[in-house]
Amino acid sequence: MTKKLTWYKVLNKDELPEGRVKSVSAANRLFAVTHFEGKYCIMDNRCPHQGGPLGEGQIENGWLRCPWHGYDYHPCTGKPPDGFDDAVETFPVEEREDGIYVGLEPVEAHKRTVSDVMVETMINWGVKHVFGMVGHSNLGLADAFRRKAKEGKLNYIGIRHEGAAAFAASAYGKLTGKPAACFAIAGPGATNLLTGLWDAKVDRAPVLALTGQIDAQVLGPGAFQEVDLNSAFEAVAEWKQTVLPSSKHAELMTLAIKNAIIKRDVAHLIFPNEVQEIPAENEEASSPEGRLTVQTITPPEESIEKATKLLTSAKRPVIIVGHGARFNMEKIISLAEKLDAPVITTFKGKGLIPDDHPLACGVLGRSGTPIASWFMNESDLLLVFGASFSNHTGIAPYIPTIQVDFDPMALGKFHSVTVPVWGEIGVTAGIFLERLSNQKRDYDIKKEIAEKWKLWRAEKASREKDDSGNGINSAAVFAAMNRHVPDNAIITVDVGNNAYSFGRYFECKHQSVLMSGYLGSIGFGYPAAIGAWAAAPERPVVAVTGDGGFAQYMAELTTAVKYNMNIKHILLNNYELGKISKEQRADQLEVWETNLHNPDFSKYAELCGALGLRVTKNEELDSALEKMFSHNGPAMVEIITDPLLT
Repeated sequence: MTKKLTWYKVLNKDELPEGRVKSVSAANRLFAVTHFEGKYCIMDNRCPHQGGPLGEGQIENGWLRCPWHGYDYHPCTGKPPDGFDDAVETFPVEEREDGIYVGLEPVEAHKRTVSDVMVETMINWGVKHVFGMVGHSNLGLADAFRRKAKEGKLNYIGIRHEGAAAFAASAYGKLTGKPAACFAIAGPGATNLLTGLWDAKVDRAPVLALTGQIDAQVLGPGAFQEVDLNSAFEAVAEWKQTVLPSSKHAELMTLAIKNAIIKRDVAHLIFPNEVQEIPAENEEASSPEGRLTVQTITPPEESIEKATKLLTSAKRPVIIVGHGARFNMEKIISLAEKLDAPVITTFKGKGLIPDDHPLACGVLGRSGTPIASWFMNESDLLLVFGASFSNHTGIAPYIPTIQVDFDPMALGKFHSVTVPVWGEIGVTAGIFLERLSNQKRDYDIKKEIAEKWKLWRAEKASREKDDSGNGINSAAVFAAMNRHVPDNAIITVDVGNNAYSFGRYFECKHQSVLMSGYLGSIGFGYPAAIGAWAAAPERPVVAVTGDGGFAQYMAELTTAVKYNMNIKHILLNNYELGKISKEQRADQLEVWETNLHNPDFSKYAELCGALGLRVTKNEELDSALEKMFSHNGPAMVEIITDPLLT
C-alpha cells in the first residue's frame, strides 16, 4: 500500500537557473534540486560513495558531478553511467504556481538510541546543564540533548570555545557541589576542554566531560581529527571510558556521574561517531536510587578527643576556613561564636563569612588583609576546615593545628599537623559544638578585631585618593564595588592584579566568590560567570576580570547576549599583564612583552548587543555601576586602571 505523500515547498519558481543544482532542506533532510533540460528534479543530497553534497556540485556535459570525488549521476534519474549501479535516490516533484515541491512519505517516529539512554540517565542523576559546541562527531549525542531540551528537562548552552564550556562547568561544580557537563567534538574540540577540566580537578569540583570521537573503524592510521582521547585525558580524568556498541550504556553514564560526585573530580565519556545513533529501544535508563551512600562521615573518636582537648586549653584559637567548607558555614560560625574565635578565610574561601561579622578577619595570604595575618600570628591554635594549605595562603606550620577534611590524603599534605581529623566538615563542627563549653576570655576579641578593621579601613580610604595620572587605582574601584554589588551576588574573579586587589579591598557580605584556585588560570572569570548564571539565574552574577583575562574568552560575551544572561562585568583595563610586570620587577628583570593592544571593550560590548560603559575618572564610577546594575541583561563597565596602584 502506497503511503500518502506530504508535500514541502523547497524553491520559488525561477529561483534556480537552467543547468544548475542547489541544496535544499525539507523535513530535517537535505536534497539536491536540479534544473536540467527545462525540468526540475530532486534527489538525495548525499553521494553514495563518501557522502559528498551533490547540491554543491555542478552539471557538466549532461552529468551531475559530485564536488568531492567527481562521480557522475544523471541530473534527473540519479543513475550513474553504464557499468555502475550506485544510483542516487530520487523523489516525486511538483511544479506549482508558487514554487517547486517535493513529495515525502511520513517521517518515521524517532527510535530510541544509545545517546537517548545515556542522556536520560544523566538527567535522572540530576545533571541537567550542558555547556558545549555541536559538531560533526557528536551529532547523535547532540540530537538527544535537543530532544530533552525541547521537553524542558535539559538546559543546553552553546558556547563559542570549548575551553569556556569546561570553565563554566567547573564554576557550576564549585558553586553547587554538583556536576554539570561540558561537551565537544573529537580532536581539537576535546583537547580545548583540558584547561577548564584541570581547573575543576585541582579545585575538587565535580564535572562530566562528554566528547565525540571519529568512527572507530578509522581509528589508528591517523584519520582527520583523530586524537587518542584516552591518553589525552589520562591525567585529568579520575574516571574515563569509551562508549562501545556492546557497552551497558546506562551503567557507563551512572559510573561516570558517580565518580564525579563521590570523588569530586572529572569523569570523561568518549562517544565514537557511529555508536551515538545505535538503536537501544529495550535499554532502560539508570537512576541514583540505591547507588549513593550518605557522605556525612563521623571522625574517629580518638581524633575528636585530641582536638577537643586542644580547643579547651587554647587561649587564642583561630578558625581558618577554605573553599571546602563552603556548604557548612552555619555550624562553623556557630562554633566560632561559642569559642569566641576569630575566623579567617583562604582566598578561595573569601565571602564564606561576611566581613561585617564581629569575628570575621578577612582573607589570609598574598591576596589578603593585615587583619587576618595579625590574628593568625597571635594565635596559639589553628582550627582549619577545608583548606588546602597552599603557599599562596601561608598558613603558619609552626602553630599547633587541628586540620579537618573529608579527604584523608589532604590531611598533613604539606607538613605535619598536630591533630589531623578525617571527617565531613559539617558533622565535625557539630560535634565540636556539642562537646565544648563556653570559653572565658580575659580579653574582648571582638573589640580587638573591630580595632584592626578600623585601622585597615582607614588605610583603604587613604589609598582611594592615590592618583598618578595613569588611571583609577584599585582601592577606589573596589570601594565603589562595595557600594553597589548586591549582597546576594555571585562574583567570579579572574587571575591577576584584579584578583589580588579584590581579595584585599572588597568586603563581602553574603556574596559567593568563585575563582580558579590551584590552577590559577587566566581567562576563568567570564566563562565562570556563565556557569554561575546557569546554576543560579535568580541571583545577580558579577564577573571581575582584567583586560588580559577577558580577552582570552571575549567571544563568550555573545553567548551571554544570546541567552540573555544577566551577567554584569567589571573589567579592569590597564593595557598590560600587570601581575607579570610586577613579577618581572620583583625578579630584577626588565619588564618585557606584558603590554597589550586592546580595543575599546565598552564599544565591543555594544557591538555584541550588551550594554557597554567606560570609566576613566574616579568620579564616574558610581553612576556607571548604578547604570550597569539597573540594566536588564548583559552589561559591562570597563574601568581604565593604573597598573601600579593595585
